[in-house]
Amino acid sequence: MKVVAINGSPRKDGNTRLLLEAALKPLAEAGWETRYVQIGGKNIHGCRACFKCWETQDKRCVFGKDAFNEAFAQVLEADAVILGSPTYFADVTAEMKAFMDRAGFVAMANGCLLAGKIGAAVVAVRRGGATHVFDTMNHLFQISQMVLPGSTYWNMGYGLEPGKVAGDAEALNNMEQLGQAIDWLGKAIKNAPPYPVRKSREG
Repeated sequence: MKVVAINGSPRKDGNTRLLLEAALKPLAEAGWETRYVQIGGKNIHGCRACFKCWETQDKRCVFGKDAFNEAFAQVLEADAVILGSPTYFADVTAEMKAFMDRAGFVAMANGCLLAGKIGAAVVAVRRGGATHVFDTMNHLFQISQMVLPGSTYWNMGYGLEPGKVAGDAEALNNMEQLGQAIDWLGKAIKNAPPYPVRKSREG
């Protein structure tokens, strides 16, 4: 089974990456193929509402010169997707929002490509606003008919300077449990009947 972690933080080696890698570790130990994709700090623009993806239905965005299509292809190959973002004014980064809007729309345009996949959100935060970031990413999972695993607390870790979140023992414990929950859920889904996909209203 495959899991991909998407990092929306411009800090390539910051707290968001540390949290994502902590969640991936138990999955790797359980035999999953783990992949890590950096979109934060890269050229990735928002959805332009051109509806071309509904015409082409080739599982891609027609604007192919930025980082979106390569990252989205990794998502399509995965059984589980973990999105990670730091907290920017109580929400996700611009790169993560751009990726989510286009991923959700391209997926809907092609017959609900994300339905039945596992989706988890991870947030790095200095002090406040993390639950809104968490909700923003979960909204994509829920409207896309994805399956969300539970965890011991909201999936967030506290720290400002890069690496500071390593001192948040509760967060790291939560990331470990999140990875284990994804592993359990993935195995359960693997042995379940096909997910009852229902096309969106637009489709």
